[in-house]
Amino acid sequence: MKIAVGYDGSGAAKNALDVAKKHARAFGAKVYILTSMVKGTERQLEDIGKAERDLEGIKTFFDNEKVPCEVHLLIRGLSPGEDLVQFAKEHKIDEIIVGIEKKSKVGKFVFGSNAQYVILEAPCPVVTVK
Repeated sequence: MKIAVGYDGSGAAKNALDVAKKHARAFGAKVYILTSMVKGTERQLEDIGKAERDLEGIKTFFDNEKVPCEVHLLIRGLSPGEDLVQFAKEHKIDEIIVGIEKKSKVGKFVFGSNAQYVILEAPCPVVTVK
């Protein structure tokens, strides 16, 4: 079994990691942690470096817990939701876990909802975590 987790550093994303660890242990699964950035301009090098460090810390945590894990920083020009769905299709992911945070209707309109996109477009079951 393969589990993908969308990780953006939020509290909900950290909670999603905990659920992924539990599911991986229960199902003997491998976990793929994904962070998506829309662009990778020079001004964002600091953000890219932080994302890489965060992902390596997560990888170490999963390794210490004896849970198979891969981390991926995706900078392909897609929204995080699109990146996660495309990765799931490319790697035949069996379950996606995403953290969700409540947004106002205006916030969804202005910024979109990556979680909503994943839920509607994913090729596999999606678990949402607060």
